[in-house]
Amino acid sequence: MRYMHELKNWPKFNWDAGHIASILATVRNTQGRLLGRMESLGFSLRCEAFLTTLTQDILKSSEIEGEILDSKQVRSSLARRLGINIAGQVSVDRHIDGVVEMMLDAVQNFDKPLTKERLFGWHSCLFPSGRSGMHKIKVAHWRDDNRGPMQVVSGALGHEKVHFEAPAAGRIDAEMKTFLKWFNDNQNFDSVLKAAIAHLWFVTIHPFRDGNGRIARAIADMQLARSDNNAARFYSMSVQIRKERAAYYKILENAQKNTHIFQGGIDITPWLEWFLACLNRAFDTTENTLSGVLKKARFWQKYPQGTFNERQRLMINKLFDGFEGKLTSSKWAKLAKCSQDTALRDISELLEKGILIKNEAGGRSTSYSL
Repeated sequence: MRYMHELKNWPKFNWDAGHIASILATVRNTQGRLLGRMESLGFSLRCEAFLTTLTQDILKSSEIEGEILDSKQVRSSLARRLGINIAGQVSVDRHIDGVVEMMLDAVQNFDKPLTKERLFGWHSCLFPSGRSGMHKIKVAHWRDDNRGPMQVVSGALGHEKVHFEAPAAGRIDAEMKTFLKWFNDNQNFDSVLKAAIAHLWFVTIHPFRDGNGRIARAIADMQLARSDNNAARFYSMSVQIRKERAAYYKILENAQKNTHIFQGGIDITPWLEWFLACLNRAFDTTENTLSGVLKKARFWQKYPQGTFNERQRLMINKLFDGFEGKLTSSKWAKLAKCSQDTALRDISELLEKGILIKNEAGGRSTSYSL
């Protein structure tokens, strides 16, 4: 089996420009409409949308590799670093803080060069203990071949299937210098295409013993932030890739085994086609990911400042944010710091306006929902 990195044309990539241009135009149009919609939100709602999106992006990028992170810890770590006040802050372990730090550096410092030292910093963030699971690994170093060739393998012991074998360790330093020079230089092709190529190129070099997939997706996110010219993320490729994980691994494997030459370069048309289609589906998924934020935005556009008193605004926002348990007049009085009578008056006004409804009887206390 030969891999794309073994070809004399490596790493010269080509694609069917006409075919890809039509797909890219659709993606760019959808991307622009989504970003315009997000910009129409108020500052606090944009912050909330960014927090929600990035939380999901970090969770799903790790899930793609089979690692489940604690969502409350990820959200708390992000909120603290972004200076956003949220309810239910929790203590965060060092590993999750590291993953969050890596992703924030990628998207918030998208306009800074990607360097060997920066990648080593990201790798250290992913493995702060110097271990990947039970195995001790070299952190902030390119991999070596002391344990044999770097292979992506599946299947039971004795029945393994090799999906991919990376370039020999002795090639990595030169390969990464070429990659980083290309990534940091201005190119004449579209920056979204650059995100797709960077993802495939980096993960094919596979420069680290572990963490390559997560870093490849962080590099793609960094380049997508460049394409948006915006550090705030309102869509997530990792959320969509997690939904399509089997297809993602299959298209990567096919691309890395591809030896078809097109116009003097390695043909990556199928990879670009899949990446762009996945990105377009990620824009659609944003509607579900940010449904709570968007519903809240529509609500406050309909009911401007002055429609409700401050206690009512506070409690409506808490309900939108996922109020735990049942909202009763007693809880209202406690959270809004008012008397029981005042709480009942506030609730009655919202019932009359059709903002709240009484829930079906459940115990001694009447409860309410939006």
